[in-house]
Amino acid sequence: MTTTDIRTSLFRDLYIDGVWREGSEGGRFPVLDPSDGSTITEFAIASEADCDAAVAAAEAALPAWSATAPRVRSEILRRAWEILTAEADVFAEIMVRENGKSWSDAKGEAGYATEFFRWFAEEAVRIPGDWRLSPAGDKRIVVTHRPIGVSLLITPWNFPAAMATRKLAPALAAGCTTILKPARETPLTAAYMVDVLERAGVPRGVVNLVTPVPTGPAVARMLAAPAVRKLSFTGSTEVGRELLKVCADRVVNASMELGGNAPLIVLPGADLEQAVDGAFLAKMRNGGSACTSANRFYVHESLHDGFVAALTARLAAMRVGPGLDRTNELGALVSTGERDKVAELVDRAVEEGASIAIGGTPSGAGAFYPPTLLTGVSHGSTINVTEIFGPVTAVVRFTDVEEAIAQANDSEFGLIAYVFGEERAAIQVATRLDVGMVAVNRGVVSDPAAPFGGTKQSGLGREGAGEGILEFLETQYIAVTA
Repeated sequence: MTTTDIRTSLFRDLYIDGVWREGSEGGRFPVLDPSDGSTITEFAIASEADCDAAVAAAEAALPAWSATAPRVRSEILRRAWEILTAEADVFAEIMVRENGKSWSDAKGEAGYATEFFRWFAEEAVRIPGDWRLSPAGDKRIVVTHRPIGVSLLITPWNFPAAMATRKLAPALAAGCTTILKPARETPLTAAYMVDVLERAGVPRGVVNLVTPVPTGPAVARMLAAPAVRKLSFTGSTEVGRELLKVCADRVVNASMELGGNAPLIVLPGADLEQAVDGAFLAKMRNGGSACTSANRFYVHESLHDGFVAALTARLAAMRVGPGLDRTNELGALVSTGERDKVAELVDRAVEEGASIAIGGTPSGAGAFYPPTLLTGVSHGSTINVTEIFGPVTAVVRFTDVEEAIAQANDSEFGLIAYVFGEERAAIQVATRLDVGMVAVNRGVVSDPAAPFGGTKQSGLGREGAGEGILEFLETQYIAVTA
């Protein structure tokens, strides 16, 4: 496949038991290009019967796949990595078309997403175990791990590739079979990845793709199926809470990567240039549509004015426009609805006393919102307590470091934080932040080799690293007579 024939060769059907097929009731929904509102294609709607068939296919394929040698599973994942690496431009263009992000963001995500297949190809052959003598000396304690079983994977629109590979790769490496339910806004990226896995040699039934409309009842139905033993969900905290309630009925094992409201603290004595460079990355990566995006900026008064001036200049220089123009640095939001949510937050912030240093007014067609920076923002204001999910920087001035730490921790979320300052001081602050991840003097932390996840209402469990495969394994203890 090349980038020139994507529009006519996109997969737009369900994938169940190794077969691409239309939904049993024949319905389809439009997939839109958010840069201009045009329809890219129409994707098949999965009925309840289709979702049931996907669960049945995954259940039937589980015994053979879980018994497949780890090396065989590893090599399939490795082949998927090789295909995606060779087709990086195709991968990126599909994301640009249906998600609206800039070309550089799409290429960055393509590379990041692809690495999960390579990482978990290596982890597949390193699943840990243990053999030891009990303290009483009466038995050997054998600890092993078994695939947890059929796994339902639900992914969001903001990182349609990386959130899927971060789930598919460890699940397949562990020996689980899967049902992938992507966001309605971005099903084409998911379908492309399923095609890649098919080409890499994944057996029929091991990976299934469904796109039900509406989503909630179908997901609840699949979670009620006795065969489904695992839910891995990335999305909003509000939806995560509801899914946990559904999981409770059958005690389905759930991993959740939920919302964030990341604080970014610029300490007195920080290197201003380093802080601005890091803050720009932390805020503008993926156009701010990331759970890891820096949301609440706390800047010490000694650096506040210089920081605002330098960051404003960086934002003013950004080229905004459709992602297929590779010179543009900021693409569209995923929909005009998302753009309007961001605009309403900015308007509300101004009503609550903030001032606009740059941006703040959407213009032109498409779901574009300009790079925006607000000053005079108060801790606890609406924009300060809301996950913005857009290219808006909201700066709070602080005078006391203890107060900044307290304000950073004053949130129901605890996914990630950013700290800029002299290294020793920054690390001391980092250890006091109630979050799952901290970036010290840098704007990006994500890495397939690192455990990704948060505290409080930002989620349950970890993705990536060695911990990621354990989310799809059950620990089993066997007692053997010594």
